[in-house]
Amino acid sequence: MVPVAKVNVAEKLAAIDEYWSPRVAGALNGQHVKLVKLLGDFTWHTHDDEDEMFFVVKGQFRLELRHGDRDDALDLHEGEFAIVPRGVEHRPVAEHEAHVLLVETAGTVNTGAVRNEFTVEEARPV
Repeated sequence: MVPVAKVNVAEKLAAIDEYWSPRVAGALNGQHVKLVKLLGDFTWHTHDDEDEMFFVVKGQFRLELRHGDRDDALDLHEGEFAIVPRGVEHRPVAEHEAHVLLVETAGTVNTGAVRNEFTVEEARPV
């Protein structure tokens, strides 16, 4: 039997000292629960086969979206979340540091098919 463990989100986030570098805090049903600190502009990207949930633990950020021929944006504040459906191009932008919990399919690369200085091929545990 696998032991049940609790996770203190604030403590885990305090252990993260890099921006845009998601860390795995837990796993369930083929999904990873990741924690990440945001600051500045991320890269535009899509996830062709995975949906992605962003839950704001602390701070706020803007989630910019491209739906075919139109652009949109959501301002997400503490306690709010949004789910980006697979195939929707998106870019998080944080004017001030934001702490975010992500839920996505295990193995999802944070920049989708794009490879650049933000890319984390395999998120490490926190």
